[in-house]
Amino acid sequence: MARGVPRTGFHTARFIRVLAERVDGEVAGSKQSFAERLGEWLDFKDAISLFAALNGGAARPAGAGALGEEVLGDEFARVHGALRESILNPGRAAAKPPAADLPPSADSAADFIPYHRYYLAHQRDMGAAIGVLRATARTALAGRSAALGRLAALDGVLEQALGARERSLLATVPVLLGKRFARLHQAQRLAPDDPEPWQAAFGRDLQAVLLAELELRLLPVVGLMAALGNELENWQR
Repeated sequence: MARGVPRTGFHTARFIRVLAERVDGEVAGSKQSFAERLGEWLDFKDAISLFAALNGGAARPAGAGALGEEVLGDEFARVHGALRESILNPGRAAAKPPAADLPPSADSAADFIPYHRYYLAHQRDMGAAIGVLRATARTALAGRSAALGRLAALDGVLEQALGARERSLLATVPVLLGKRFARLHQAQRLAPDDPEPWQAAFGRDLQAVLLAELELRLLPVVGLMAALGNELENWQR
């Protein structure tokens, strides 16, 4: 049986909330509507591509649709599970790049650089794996119907048009965490008898934000799978 697409509690606001709780309110959700923000992010060329995707007569490709819903669901579970495991248990991952090793312990705020690199390495891993998964989901949609084909084309245009913007915004996350790192370090200096090492507290913060970002990055794939009509169960704990 395929796994279920989440119906609730899986949206951008969760990522914003998790991050804001750890950077003392330096992050806030936008008060603009989705349409307003999208209008600011897309240029004229992007608008033309979107129009073509929305109004194109996406015919069903010959021989398409071979990728079944259960296969796509299993691939989603595999990618999600591997990325989640690399965040929760990086030292136990079956195959991990050296950059994804646990960051070293730090004794001063100046030592945040290894953590910054560690976060960026996970972002690269997520971007690469989820990009392939998203393209696979679009291929599955394109082979089902003209309407789903248009949705797949629209998603492809949006991914290309908004990709640079997304990467730029997400690159600020470890910068914000660096401020959290410095504050925790300072608090430890002011309360040296605190029984819990400040590095442990920061490690939990880092992990929580990475997991929330993973959910955020998977949203487009979840949307495509929902449109395809998959009823995948319990993919997320």
